[in-house]
Amino acid sequence: MNYAIDVQGLSKSFHAGAKALDDVSLQVADGEMVALLGASGSGKSTLLRHLAGFVAGDAGSGSVTVNGQLIQRRGKLSRQVRGARASIGFVFQQFNLVGRLPVITNVLTGMLPRVPLWRSLTRWFRRDEVRAGLDALAQVGIDDYAFQRASTLSGGQQQRAAIARTLVQNARVILADEPIASLDPESSRRVMDTLAQINRSRKVAVVVSLHQVDVALRYCPRVVALRHGKVVFDGPSANLTPAMLSELYGSELNELLPETAIAAPAMPGLAPLARLVAA
Repeated sequence: MNYAIDVQGLSKSFHAGAKALDDVSLQVADGEMVALLGASGSGKSTLLRHLAGFVAGDAGSGSVTVNGQLIQRRGKLSRQVRGARASIGFVFQQFNLVGRLPVITNVLTGMLPRVPLWRSLTRWFRRDEVRAGLDALAQVGIDDYAFQRASTLSGGQQQRAAIARTLVQNARVILADEPIASLDPESSRRVMDTLAQINRSRKVAVVVSLHQVDVALRYCPRVVALRHGKVVFDGPSANLTPAMLSELYGSELNELLPETAIAAPAMPGLAPLARLVAA
């Protein structure tokens, strides 16, 4: 079977030998929407950065393949990693937009891997390319703001602009690193709705890191739970029961409980979990 993402035995060590990733193996099929769930320091962001080829794993450690293209193997990035990144959209927690530039210009930077160098340096785009950018902004619901400076948008709107950038990029895999961590509940809902809609309509694989159990259960049919760099659960979100969560995360569970994030529809399975932790 061909996977959108295939990770085999990936490890990453930081200071004093602490492992941010510990022998992680993971496969994601085309069109899947998967939540990476875990508390702070569990390895979610580190794993996403390895999938995108921003960093390499430990020497001799495993491999990462995305869209059939090798990203890294045995601790070394592939020589073709730049080309492979062209089909990987990355949504950062802090939006990664240039505030002084118009929203449409930020979105059109998703085309830079496909346009000549001189046009990428001058940020000159053809009329049909601008139209594609406007269509992407319309899909995420903020085309009315296309020619405003990015800095004038709310946090949620900026995050949706970042998602639109992956659309003009024609990304076949979208990696979203805590995309709602700094957003209010309504903005969080809109961002997650947008990612889910893109997953359904474009059939692209979406992997989103989260630390909110309720959001993961609502939006992602599959959950991969990490703790201390290890995969401790990988399966249908419906199987992630309150008792299992309590066993997996122990004292860290408080960080994963719903605040007021995306409360509707309610998740009845979380009520006993909240009572359990409160006790």
